[in-house]
Amino acid sequence: MVSSKCGLAGSTIENLRHSGALKLLFPRGKKHLEAIVVNTAGGITGGDDFSINATAGAGSALTLSTQAAERAYGAQPGQSGLLTTQLTVQPNATLHWLPQETILYENCRLQRRLRADVTHGARFLMVEPVVFGRHAMGETLRDAAFRDRIEIWQDGRPLYLDGVKLQGDVAAALDRPAISNGARAMASLVWVAPEASGALDVARRLMDTAGGASLLRNDVLVIRLLASDSFELRRRLVPLLDHLTKNALPQSWRL
Repeated sequence: MVSSKCGLAGSTIENLRHSGALKLLFPRGKKHLEAIVVNTAGGITGGDDFSINATAGAGSALTLSTQAAERAYGAQPGQSGLLTTQLTVQPNATLHWLPQETILYENCRLQRRLRADVTHGARFLMVEPVVFGRHAMGETLRDAAFRDRIEIWQDGRPLYLDGVKLQGDVAAALDRPAISNGARAMASLVWVAPEASGALDVARRLMDTAGGASLLRNDVLVIRLLASDSFELRRRLVPLLDHLTKNALPQSWRL
């Protein structure tokens, strides 16, 4: 758990607690508070149960990312790995949730749930990249399970609800034109901000034909990217994130 507050020197840590395999590191020399999530277990497998809770306090700015790509490894039948993320953005605060890719391995069983509660007028940027097997290694997901639920609420009302459920022969499902037309990597991006509408044209230009962008409202921009592999996904995603964060993308994304 981590929360930020606004002080005389800018955004600082208000509360911090971590345990188990998830740790937080705080790079120095940043204009805002940046936290890097490190999974010392090296990945997620059946029976794991991880949770992340972060709050950007009133008037503060908090960015969370991950040290590297997360890995969902093979699990025994009947077991699943769980990852729950709870984010809160208080009045006049900014929270960026920018984890690197989650890579799904053959026989993985992963269930994720993310909920963000955003106060009206606050700014919230989230991205969730997913890679379905390591293309360069010739991996194909023929038996895997991935369930993902994203909820963004604003002042107690649902603002954005999204769900993904892939089970069994994931590669065959991804080959269907109505799902991903053969793509093996995807990213969901949502930006909630008063100025979100101004980024629509730029987002479409940067994505080219790799995805779609639309406004749910003038202050809610939603983007979905598809790519053949993780390299191509990053090639489209990093310039987009640079633009939306005003070139404040965590350094871990560039290593």
